Amino acid sequence: MTNDRLDVQRVIAASPSDIFAVLSDPQGHVAIDASGMLMDATGERVRAAGDTFVVHMDREALGDFPMGKYDVTVTIASLVPDQEISWTILGRVRPQIGHVYGYRLEPADDGATTVTSFYDWSEIHEEWREKGIFPVIAEESLRATLGILDRTVRRGYPLATAR
Repeated sequence: MTNDRLDVQRVIAASPSDIFAVLSDPQGHVAIDASGMLMDATGERVRAAGDTFVVHMDREALGDFPMGKYDVTVTIASLVPDQEISWTILGRVRPQIGHVYGYRLEPADDGATTVTSFYDWSEIHEEWREKGIFPVIAEESLRATLGILDRTVRRGYPLATAR
């Protein structure tokens, strides 16, 4: 971990393609969110950098800023099927924040996958850096999301027909 980035890992007993199927689906993001802020999503499965979808948020879950319910647009920054996905968020705050979230997937023993979740705020707008509020999402929340991802994939989400 650096001063402006969090990385957490978990080995999940599933293939990179099964895990990526969850991570490339807007509803998958809602299903695995440990922060409690992601309420729903609108949009199609992402397939390339530049693809977008909308996430319907409720900031009250964190209890830190009274933002209530709002929408953000997720823009895919990088996407390599079964290996990596990252995204930025376009929200209603100005200037835009500029933080990046993502996952890296690496094959592990016995068909499992080492999943690294990362949260990078190294390129945030200086106005946000001066506020001293980062990281907004704690390391524990990233770890919890990996646990939920593990459980979600093991339970068969998404259905094979959705891939």
